[in-house]
Amino acid sequence: MSSGLHPPRTNAGGLDFSSREFPMTAEDFRFIQRLARERTGIELGEHKREMIYSRIVRRIRTLDLMTFRDYCQYLQQNTDSELTPFINAITTNLTAFFREPHHFDFLSRTALPEIRRRNAASHRIRIWSAGCSTGEEPYSIAITLQRSLGSEPWDARILATDLDTNVLDHGRAGIYGGDRMADLDKDILNQYFTLTKGKNRHDDRYQVKDALRELIRFNQLNLLEQWPMRGPFDVIFCRNVVIYFSKETQRTLFDRYADILAPNGYLCIGHSESLHGVSKRFEAVGRTLYRRIQ
Repeated sequence: MSSGLHPPRTNAGGLDFSSREFPMTAEDFRFIQRLARERTGIELGEHKREMIYSRIVRRIRTLDLMTFRDYCQYLQQNTDSELTPFINAITTNLTAFFREPHHFDFLSRTALPEIRRRNAASHRIRIWSAGCSTGEEPYSIAITLQRSLGSEPWDARILATDLDTNVLDHGRAGIYGGDRMADLDKDILNQYFTLTKGKNRHDDRYQVKDALRELIRFNQLNLLEQWPMRGPFDVIFCRNVVIYFSKETQRTLFDRYADILAPNGYLCIGHSESLHGVSKRFEAVGRTLYRRIQ
C-alpha cells in the first residue's frame, strides 16, 4: 500500500524546529499534513506544529531514528505497518463519562421513548458512537439505554468506532482509574462497575460489568473509507470529531450519516460544532442535537 506521497528531500525553512534534538523542517511538517489529510481527513493547521512534534518524537525514539525526515522516509517505505501507529500518534482523545450531559438527558427523556414507540414491532435499537475514544461515551450511552429499557427484552446494540487502536483496546477492557470516576453517582458506580481498591483513591480501578460491556462492539473505522455496517441507526453520536475536518469533508460525512440513520433518527455533535451551512438533511431539535428530515 502506497500513499502516493513523496517524503521531503530538501531542508525547507519556515519552521523553528530545526535546532531541536530531532530536527523537523517545514517540508517534514507539510508531508505529515498531507498524509493526515489524505488518510484520515484530519486537517493539521500551523498551530498544531508543536503538538505534532511532541507526538511524532515518541515514534522517532521508538524506531531509533534521528530526524523527522528519517521518519517521513520510514513512513513512506513502511506504510502498511506504520500507518496505524502514525494515526494513533496524531489523534486527540479527550473524553469523560456523561460529557455534555444534555445529550444523555435528551437520549433518556426524548429519543429513547420515541424510538421505543417507533420500533415497538421489531424491538430493535441501534446506536453508533463514532469517535468513541477510550470508551467513556459508549458506556455512558449503554448506562442510559439500560436505565431506560429496564428488564424489557429489547435487541439493543451500540457500535463504538475510532481510528486509534490503542483507545479501542482501552474501551474493550473497560477499566478506568478512580480519578476518571469522581463525578459519577454512587448508584451508577455500584450498579455498573466493580471496584478494585488501591492504596488511595487515585489507585482505585473500576471495571465495567459484563452486562454493560456486552451491549457494545468496539471496532476500528476510518470515517472517510467504506463503512462495513448497513444500519439503520436510531442515534449517532459524533462529537468533537468533525472540528478536525474541512468543510467539504464535513458535508460528505454528514450526508453519509443521514443515509445510514433511520428516518427521524438523531445526530449528536460536539459543543463547538454546527451543521449550519454544512447539511440541509437535518433539523435542529436542541443544542447540538439534530433530527434527520431527508
